[in-house]
Amino acid sequence: MSAPIDRFFSIIPAGGIGSRLWPLSRAAAPKFLHDLTGSGQTLLQDTWDRLIPLTPAERILVVTGEAHQEAVSEQLDGLIAANLVLEKSPKDSTAAIALAAAILAKREPDVIIGSFAADHVIVENSKFEKTVREAVEVAATGKIVTIGITPTEPSVGFGYIKTGDRIEGAETAREVVKFVEKPNIDKARRYVESGKYLWNAGMFIAPAKLLLEQLAKTEPALHAAIIEIAEAWDGPQRAETVARIWNNLKKVAIDYSVAEPAAAAGIVAVVPASFSWHDVGDFAAIAELQSQGRKGNLAVLGNAKVLADSSSGILVSESNRLIALIGLEDVIVVDTPDALLVTTKAHAQKVKSLVDALKATGHSDVL
Repeated sequence: MSAPIDRFFSIIPAGGIGSRLWPLSRAAAPKFLHDLTGSGQTLLQDTWDRLIPLTPAERILVVTGEAHQEAVSEQLDGLIAANLVLEKSPKDSTAAIALAAAILAKREPDVIIGSFAADHVIVENSKFEKTVREAVEVAATGKIVTIGITPTEPSVGFGYIKTGDRIEGAETAREVVKFVEKPNIDKARRYVESGKYLWNAGMFIAPAKLLLEQLAKTEPALHAAIIEIAEAWDGPQRAETVARIWNNLKKVAIDYSVAEPAAAAGIVAVVPASFSWHDVGDFAAIAELQSQGRKGNLAVLGNAKVLADSSSGILVSESNRLIALIGLEDVIVVDTPDALLVTTKAHAQKVKSLVDALKATGHSDVL
């Protein structure tokens, strides 16, 4: 299964701040630039290595912010300069993925693209490869394909995909009936119990031309702007074109601009993932994942000197000072040179609200 897939290019959108992982994840150093699993590599590097058997380095395109150019280039030795797309400012997932698709379609008109976020954790790479290969086969028949995750619990933190009939000739792929927004707990429980719903992990595989055609139907102004930028991207007019157009691009998630309308049109399929997947959206999720550096029931990331007695949870440190914990259950401690976070796993989701409060009170120096 090691041979690259014909016509297939991978896109890695490397954006977002990861505000639920503050103060470790910052605007200048978002979560994909960190090792959050103890693997010895950052999430971005893990994503790159996972895609290499499917698409060699010359077929991987990374989309990230201008502020992250140096860090991304340092972490990805194999990244070709022409395949690093820098955004002047964040414009959500439609602009990032559609621009990458349009650039690749101009270079190779018959290309099939796959978009895989830089900040997900997938440990079973061979199963991931098998799933993606099936998704590409289905996409080649004229479908936009997503990869769905079998729910392990009735989570309210993810959107859901309602599955339909099996697709003839495919091993596991099904039609997508509709995408569903993040539900309340009662709906989530019903979704999981029905067996008809999968988590939406935001991975999309499609012929670039088909994805752009769908965008043209739902967001014609955004589509036209993206195409104009892509036409100039590999030429001398790139800087002028981006400067003139970029700030006016509409911010919209690709789920709304492409996936949901395409599902309503009956051209979306889903391949159920055969691998385990983690979003590492907050420190509670990292605590569940982290399996190295444990001191009792306390997971430790970083090089801190730690003394722990009757304590559990996770400690993340970017300092060398001694940290002592006594009698703290499910605690989260994140120690950085200019900010210290102490909370519990039960309140991990509230870190985003803290970040919002810091913004509102003018503490941008720690964001």
